Amino acid sequence: MKELLNKKDIERIISRIAHEIIEKNRGTENLCLVGIQRGGVHLAKRLAIKIKAIEQVEIAVGSLDIAMYRDDIGMRKDHPIVRKTELPHDISGKKIVLVDDVLFTGRSIRAAMDAIMDFGRPAQIQLAVLIDRGHRELPIRADYVGKNIPTSRKENIEVELIEEGDSDKVILYEE
Repeated sequence: MKELLNKKDIERIISRIAHEIIEKNRGTENLCLVGIQRGGVHLAKRLAIKIKAIEQVEIAVGSLDIAMYRDDIGMRKDHPIVRKTELPHDISGKKIVLVDDVLFTGRSIRAAMDAIMDFGRPAQIQLAVLIDRGHRELPIRADYVGKNIPTSRKENIEVELIEEGDSDKVILYEE
């Protein structure tokens, strides 16, 4: 087990991604952050706080559960844990920034895009991730990446966040 990022590293990454989001979107108009349950929700809220500190504007933040949209739902032994989806308002015509902790195969992001489309037709969907570990199975890439951490298939990345009762850190471990 190896600690790759600590609390300070994560804070710097959140700050940088917040600035990148503002710059790419030329401000915050029509912007909405949607965190993918669980870690992505906490990161989306942190990004919204950082964007407010920079731009003095409140950004709408929502949470999205993708459990029933996953393409492996019938192949898993255990039943999916369904969490809350809470979108702040009509997302049609909005610029949605999906936020997740780790980007791996791209399948969770595909499921998230399917779920978003059930709630409206956004003008644009962008993707922000804390960690991109590679191994894509679908043609999906993040618009905002905290850190690229190439891994082997035998390795795994775990993001621990204070909101989940842990300290902020990213750990690499062998399966």
